[in-house]
Amino acid sequence: MSPTRAAAPVVVVGAGPVGLLLACELRRARVPVVVVERLAEPMTESRASQLTTRTAELLHERGFDALLAEAAHEPRTHFGGLGFALSEVDSAYAGHWKVPQYRTEAALGARAAELGATVLRAHELTGLDPDPDHVRCAVQGPDGPLRIRAPYVVGCDGAHSTVRRLAGFPVTATAATKELLRADLTGLGIRDRRFERLPGGFAVAATRNGVTRVMVHAFGTDVRDRPGPPAFEEVVRAWARVTGEDISGGTPRWLDAFDNGKGQATEYRRGRILLAGDAAHWHAPVGGQALNMGLQDAVSLGRHLAAAVHDRTAPGSLDAYHDERHPAAARVLDHVAAQEQLMFGGPEAEPLRAVLSELIGLDQVRAHLTALASNLDHRFRQF
Repeated sequence: MSPTRAAAPVVVVGAGPVGLLLACELRRARVPVVVVERLAEPMTESRASQLTTRTAELLHERGFDALLAEAAHEPRTHFGGLGFALSEVDSAYAGHWKVPQYRTEAALGARAAELGATVLRAHELTGLDPDPDHVRCAVQGPDGPLRIRAPYVVGCDGAHSTVRRLAGFPVTATAATKELLRADLTGLGIRDRRFERLPGGFAVAATRNGVTRVMVHAFGTDVRDRPGPPAFEEVVRAWARVTGEDISGGTPRWLDAFDNGKGQATEYRRGRILLAGDAAHWHAPVGGQALNMGLQDAVSLGRHLAAAVHDRTAPGSLDAYHDERHPAAARVLDHVAAQEQLMFGGPEAEPLRAVLSELIGLDQVRAHLTALASNLDHRFRQF
């Protein structure tokens, strides 16, 4: 029989930014929480680097001003690669805020530890056994298997969520049709490219603090089933094919491939098991919305889950979390799908890009897109 660990009221699976912020929210509400994380050490690469106005407001309200002070202010954004200046909004954190994801994760992890959350690293969830009043979690750790019994379990474990799979959450999903290669390089001297469409494909390059991030999509390439990141040589070939530039002299610090597959769980709660972040909704990383939507999920769920744990509300009222967050993510998925066509479509996308360029020049349209990009369109309904 597997050893049993005295469990907290909530087990969170995944110690990325979403899981850690949820742990912070629960501890602020005096709810004990155990976080189970497969990785032995925190990530060091920056998968996402952009915080929206609404996310910055939420972090400020929770005392993360030191993290926000590190962030570089960005007064511009884009829709499908069509850039524009963000309109004025009523917020001290208007605009976008650039900070590497590993720094956000580190700040959230430190706060979770200060608040008394238990984080079990190098522990992988392998099974879920739900009962009417609790869930038994099978976990494999470095010292062997253990079972954790908890009234509630939350999957914050990414787009390929083990929690979502084990609990049998139904999803609506669209298979990937396009793939982008991404790399962070040092020792490289190429010009910045902001969403540049070229005859052979799509390219982005931006250098900050001596590190150049490149992203490239070559028109006509197939989506590959990858067991790991691409080889640097593959990125070099794709970049040369699209831009004509040679980046082989750079030193890779991080290599990644992502595609435009997308989907959403049709429900965010099944009994005492819930989903948040990429486990609940996933899409290509256009505009940094995945990280921001996930952090906002954590704030919403933390409030509802703490109320349920403290018996201030019936467990069924946790459906309010789904009602708040599912429509917000569904809207983002639609907008990401539209932007993918504008950025990665072939010559047939050019007339649409021309029309949208004219529309973005209108103040009312720009204000509307600013609210969407800043996550302010649902600001007062949710928190």
